[in-house]
Amino acid sequence: MKHRHLDVLIIGAGLSGVGAACHLNRDCPDLRYEIVERRKRVGGTWDLFRYPGIRSDSDMFTLGYNFRPWTDTKMLADGPSIRKYIEETAEQHQVVDKIRFGLKVLSEEWSSESNRWTVTALNEETGEEETFTAGFVLNCTGYYNYDAGHTPKIPGITRFGGDVIHPQHWPENYDYSGKRVVVIGSGATAVTLVPAMADNASHVTMLQRSPSYVASVPEQDLISKNLRRVLPEMVVYRMARARNVLLQRSVFQLSIRKPKAIRRLLLAAARKQLGPDFDMKHFQPHYNPWEERLCAVPKGDLFRVLREGKASVVTDHIANVTKTGIKLKSGELLPADIIVTATGLDLQMFGGASIRVDGKKPSISDTMMYKGLMLEDIPNMAFVFGYTNASWTLKADIASEFVCRLLKHMQKTGADKVTPVDKEDCGTDVNFLNLRSGYIQRADDRLPRQGTKQPWQTLNDYLRDLPALRYGKLDDGYLHFEGKNLHKPKRKLVQQLLSSALTKEAQR
Repeated sequence: MKHRHLDVLIIGAGLSGVGAACHLNRDCPDLRYEIVERRKRVGGTWDLFRYPGIRSDSDMFTLGYNFRPWTDTKMLADGPSIRKYIEETAEQHQVVDKIRFGLKVLSEEWSSESNRWTVTALNEETGEEETFTAGFVLNCTGYYNYDAGHTPKIPGITRFGGDVIHPQHWPENYDYSGKRVVVIGSGATAVTLVPAMADNASHVTMLQRSPSYVASVPEQDLISKNLRRVLPEMVVYRMARARNVLLQRSVFQLSIRKPKAIRRLLLAAARKQLGPDFDMKHFQPHYNPWEERLCAVPKGDLFRVLREGKASVVTDHIANVTKTGIKLKSGELLPADIIVTATGLDLQMFGGASIRVDGKKPSISDTMMYKGLMLEDIPNMAFVFGYTNASWTLKADIASEFVCRLLKHMQKTGADKVTPVDKEDCGTDVNFLNLRSGYIQRADDRLPRQGTKQPWQTLNDYLRDLPALRYGKLDDGYLHFEGKNLHKPKRKLVQQLLSSALTKEAQR
């Protein structure tokens, strides 16, 4: 089925896709756009994951959109609350009617002859394929495979007599009360599951090959709660965002500059929560802080269930799985009725869709990222990828703002094609995420690269990205604009645009 041609096609109706649509509505109201979403409702990640205790691992004052405040006082919100926030945002900003649900994108193909993308999607209920054409494609599909998480080969797992569950596919209304549970993993999912299940399960054991840094954070933002009594909601929200951005950035920079000092602080804080008799080897990683993402637990809930004896941590390797539990290489046997494989994600780009440019499939792992949101030599395409060392939406918001600026610039100058081009051969073998995390290392051959200098380096720094993406020059020598009617905007027009941008910023 052929659909009318769109100016912009957004792929994904999660946190990023809904946010991008809201920015388009505000900044580019004359552009025609639609959103293609595989699931039956908005939410993306926050609709997919439904395991016990599912919550954000970033504070909601920075994970929320910059144009709509998060009004709860919780620092780390539960999954259903986040999904509701996204859904309400879509409704308030007239985005819902633009979403085509139940369509899985199979391919995105660019034609330089027509200067447009042809996107083919599968209606998974009817089996029919639908085709969209668009001048610009904005991929907001996240970075992992929704069909399956990562589960390593575990010897003897088929012999296990109980249930084996990956958190990405948690059974609805699953009853684990009174059961012995082993959660394999040490990342954000594991440290969320353990305290969430501990009160109802007989006992929960977190089995890890190596420890992660775990930091306790306040359950509520009491400063914002008190400020709401005297200040408007949006003012309080912006103050909380600014405060948390500066705090996050300071901790990250100190971790890079003074890793030993930050390590001592994190371990001392954990020791205080766990008590003097706890074996700290289970919380002493072999890497420096922020070489992998830190795990945050509200009000130290993980430490609480460990202190109370409702849960325990074992650091060891699996020898094999028996019918009744897990045998470790140390010889210890962990009895289990349920095994939860919180072993990570399977990364993929573009939601698994095939990408072609003029009939050729580009090698994504040999392609650099321009400003962390466009791909070298691939025209009229951007994708939203949030921060790995701060809240996802901080980057998603300003990336969407940049795309809106870019589209308006193309309208003003008559350009119908824009391509990031590297004329200085500054590519590297380092992927654009540059983290040690296992799920990233496993996907290294599927990830774009970053270069030796700007704009090909991924900054992961909101304070530097904000001015660059919101106000930075578009004709920077790296973006190549083409069009039959291409012309430079007149100086007066440039001044008007700058004045308008400054006025908008003053009103924010």
